Amino acid sequence: MTSAPAPGLPRRAKWLIYLVITGLVAVLIWTQLPRGPYSTDLSRIGQGRPALVLAYDIKSMGGMEVMAMMDSLRPAYEDRIHFLVAPLGAPQGFAFGERHNAVNGTVVLFSAAGAALRSVHQPASTADLQRALDSLLQAPPKN
Repeated sequence: MTSAPAPGLPRRAKWLIYLVITGLVAVLIWTQLPRGPYSTDLSRIGQGRPALVLAYDIKSMGGMEVMAMMDSLRPAYEDRIHFLVAPLGAPQGFAFGERHNAVNGTVVLFSAAGAALRSVHQPASTADLQRALDSLLQAPPKN
């Protein structure tokens, strides 16, 4: 007595499963992408809104860790604070680093009028960066 092989899933069902899995993977990848790149337009400093500027060097990890902290705080603050990046490998970013004594991972906080109020080199945690942002928003305006 021989038994007949069990029939497999119909071809349409297999394609449907592949399509659903591909769709779920695409949605997962899409949700993990950053919300948008950070502007490198440093002329936005002093344009009526406080600014946080990260001195960033793509060759080093310190700035990337701070950028991850910025990513988590950005949604709560982006309507009140400009989030900017000064790429230290570009002439404008290099000049920014020289002027503000900023190295990779340094965050410089500016008033709405463009005055540099505070620098924090590689904040230890997201909470530290959040405290700096909160103090920036509470600081009296400086020219």
